[in-house]
Amino acid sequence: MNFQPYPFHWVPAAGQRHASTDARPPGGYPTGMEVATLCGCRLVADNSELAWFWNTCPVCNRAAHALAGVPFYGGH
Repeated sequence: MNFQPYPFHWVPAAGQRHASTDARPPGGYPTGMEVATLCGCRLVADNSELAWFWNTCPVCNRAAHALAGVPFYGGH
C-alpha cells in the first residue's frame, strides 16, 4: 500500500492543475482519463510533462488546503 498523506491527488486538465479525490492509478491519472475535480468539474487528464507547469485552479487549491487542514494564504 502506498503512503497517501492527503485524500486528493493533483491532475493537470483543461489548462490548469486540478485536485481530485478519484482513485488514482499507479503513475498518475493517464492522459485521456476523465476525473472529477474539487472545483466540481469532470475533466480529461493531461499527464504530459508540460501540463505540470500550468497554473493551479484556485478553487481546487482552496479545497485541497481545506482537506489537508492547511491554511490557505493565496491571493486567488
